[in-house]
Amino acid sequence: MTPPVEAAVDRAFREEWGQVVATLIRWTGDWDLAEECAQDAFAQALRTWRRDGVPRRPGAWLTTAARNRAVDLLRREATGAAKLREVAGVLRTDDDAGDEPDVTDDRLRLIFTCCHPALALEARVALTLRTLAGLGTTEIARAFLVGEQAMAKRLARAKQKIRHAGIPYRVPPAHLLPERLPAVLAVLYLLFNEGYSATAGADLVRHDLAAEAIRLARVLVRLMPDEPEAAGLLALMLLHHARRAARLDEAGDLVVLEDQDRGRWDAGLIADGVALLDGTLRRGRPGPYQVQAAIAACHATAARPEDTDWAQIAVLYARLARLVPSPVVELNRAVAVGMAHGPAAGLALVDALRETGALAGYHLLPAARADLLRRLGRTAEAAGAYREAAGLAATDAERRYLARRLAALG
Repeated sequence: MTPPVEAAVDRAFREEWGQVVATLIRWTGDWDLAEECAQDAFAQALRTWRRDGVPRRPGAWLTTAARNRAVDLLRREATGAAKLREVAGVLRTDDDAGDEPDVTDDRLRLIFTCCHPALALEARVALTLRTLAGLGTTEIARAFLVGEQAMAKRLARAKQKIRHAGIPYRVPPAHLLPERLPAVLAVLYLLFNEGYSATAGADLVRHDLAAEAIRLARVLVRLMPDEPEAAGLLALMLLHHARRAARLDEAGDLVVLEDQDRGRWDAGLIADGVALLDGTLRRGRPGPYQVQAAIAACHATAARPEDTDWAQIAVLYARLARLVPSPVVELNRAVAVGMAHGPAAGLALVDALRETGALAGYHLLPAARADLLRRLGRTAEAAGAYREAAGLAATDAERRYLARRLAALG
């Protein structure tokens, strides 16, 4: 069992890291210094809390410790004298306010800075993982399936671009939010998807990444309560994450939706997701994330596979395709049509999509086609499609699942 102090520090790291780093970046303007001082503060907490006990407000304690460490480091450097005067001015302003600085707002500034459109999407995700989630370079490199040194360089380049391009550390003004918010939502969605269904490797599911994405989405919704797409994205994540315990069997093999033990789904998360979705849909400003959440709700609220409203899901996918035209969305719509109106109708759409070549190399296209062919009794063609899908699948769990489906054809 983890000792109480170590458990408290671990919990504080998960909950407070992003706030501490964000506050120090605002004070110093130096990303590397902020991370270094935050790390020192958590190391100091391990030593001090064992002696003095866990403070009533761990986040405030850690922020103060990290700030003091930053002041010490700047004082030792001649080049830090001017920056120290700036920091002192900020600290006086905060002290005069009679309360601790607004770290929640700092976190929002940091989210928007990490996700600035001037940065490449991969750099946005990596920087978000590093500064807001507190993941180490090794963990981030593993998530992107690249070497640790390469990821370290990528993070350094992203920070340099923020400095050299003068990307402001602030929440964009109201007139820029519509163009900037989608970048933030896209990063969080990509992060969640990498945890929910890894793009490659031995592990199909990475609960740590999915949980971090949900945590950050909760922060965004709390800080931007009037943005329906932020709430829609969080609802979507909750509804998917509710099924996490049933997605793999004891051997780590994939269990498809229709075969999952629905008694293992998290009813609390489903209720939260549905309530959040209902509230945001009442605003009358539906967007892609809200539509996807509505699709997830159709699945999550069906007591049995045969209770799933596939006709409604097909309609929702058609609407999603109008909002964000995508061959992947069209493939999902084809599957829903095949469930609602018969496999022949679905296969016609899949084959039409296949002819376009838009999803060449995407293993779920032949996998969907194989399932439709199987349901039509065209066993030999189904077998060929399953073999094609297995050859394209990137995770071990998916390859094993496709091999089982192929073997079941006899």
